[in-house]
Amino acid sequence: MEGAELATGRTPRRRGWWLQFPAPLREVATLRLVGSLGAGGVLYLTPMVFHQEAFSAASVTQGVALAALAGTVSRFLSGWMLDRGVNCTLPVLLAALASLGGDALLLQARDFWGYLQGQLLFGMAMGLYWPAIELAVPLSCRQGSAPVSSARGYALVRSADAAGIAGGALLGTLLASLGLLRGIYMVDMVCLIGMVLLLLMRPLPDPDRRHPGGRGDGAANAAWLGPLLPVLAVALLATALPALMQSALPLDLVRGGLERQALPESLGAALIALKLGLLVLIQWPVGRALARHPVRIGLGLSLGSFAIGTALLGGSALSSHGVALVVLAQIPLALGEAAFLPVASEAVVEITPADHRGVAMALFSQCFALSALGAPLLAGMALDHQGHGLGVWWTAAVLCGGGLALVQRIRPRPAVAA
Repeated sequence: MEGAELATGRTPRRRGWWLQFPAPLREVATLRLVGSLGAGGVLYLTPMVFHQEAFSAASVTQGVALAALAGTVSRFLSGWMLDRGVNCTLPVLLAALASLGGDALLLQARDFWGYLQGQLLFGMAMGLYWPAIELAVPLSCRQGSAPVSSARGYALVRSADAAGIAGGALLGTLLASLGLLRGIYMVDMVCLIGMVLLLLMRPLPDPDRRHPGGRGDGAANAAWLGPLLPVLAVALLATALPALMQSALPLDLVRGGLERQALPESLGAALIALKLGLLVLIQWPVGRALARHPVRIGLGLSLGSFAIGTALLGGSALSSHGVALVVLAQIPLALGEAAFLPVASEAVVEITPADHRGVAMALFSQCFALSALGAPLLAGMALDHQGHGLGVWWTAAVLCGGGLALVQRIRPRPAVAA
C-alpha cells in the first residue's frame, strides 16, 4: 500500500501526516482519542479514589476483577454480533451507555456495593467496545482512494489511544492536586457524550458477513483457531501488565515499599502519568517501525521490555530512593506497551479469515479481561499480605522473561484469504 501511494505521487509528506490516512480511519482514531481521554483517569486513578475511602487493596482489586468477569460475556456477545454483519457502531454505542451508568454510580459511591455496581457496568462496556473498535480499523484502512495497511492503521489508532489515556490521566492528576479526584468521572461522562454524537454523525464500517456454505461454516469452523492460539497465549501474559499498572501500581505507590516511602495520591498519579506521556511520544514511531517486521519481533520486544520494567519496580521497594527506580521503570514499561498493542492486533488480523475476525477480536480482547480478572486479584492479596509490591513485580518479571519462548511458536505471517 505504501508503494501505491508513492507511485501516485501522494506521499505522506506532500499530503500531510494526518491526511495520508483514509477518512474512515481518521474518524476511528478521533473516536478512540475522545473515548480514551475520559477513560484515562478512570482506569488508572479509580484505585486511588477508593483508597481514599479506606478500601483495602483486596477490595479494590475485587472490583477490577468483577469488571473483567462481566467483560468476558459482553466480549463474546460483541464478536458474535459483528460476525453476523451488525455494524460496528452498535456495540460501541451500547458500551458508551453502559460506561455512563458506571460513571454515575462511581461518582457517588462510598461503600463496597456501590463500587462493585459501577465496576460491573464498566466491565460490560469494555467487553462490548473493544472487539468492535478493533475490527473497525482494518475495515477502515481499505476504504477510500488511498488505502493503507492495517499494520499502519493500528499504529495510528494506538497512538490516539495513548494520547487520550495520557491526557485523561493528566487531567486526573490535576484534579487530585485540587482535592477533586472524583471529577475523573465527570470528565469521562463528557467524553462519552462526545463519542455518542460522533457515532451518530459518522457510523463505523460494516464488518464482513459470513458466506453460507463457505469454508467458515461446519466442521471447518475450528481450523482458523489453531494458528491463533500462540498469539492468544502471549497476549494473555502481556495484557496482565497494563492490568497491574491500573490496579496494583497505584496502590503500591501510595502504600510504600520495604524502604521506599509512601507517596501522596497526587505524586503517585503524576508518576503514572509519566509512563502514559512516554507512551504518547513513542507509540507512533514504534508501531510504524514494527509494522515493517514479522509480528514475532514486536511481541518479543514487548515481553522483554515488560520484564525489565517490572524488575525495576520490584527493586524500587528495596531503596529509600526507590522513586528514582519507579521513574526509570516507566521507560521499558512504555516501550513494552507501545510494541505489544498494535502488533498483537495486527497478528490477529493477519492470521484469521475475514469471516471469523469478529470472534477472533473477541478472543483477543478476552485476554485483557482474563488478565484483568486474575492479575489484580492475586496482586491485591499479595500487597495486603506482604505490605509491599516486591513479590508482585519480580514474579511478573520472571513470567515475562519465560514468555519469550511462547513468541517463538508464532509462525511467520501466514497468507489468509480476506
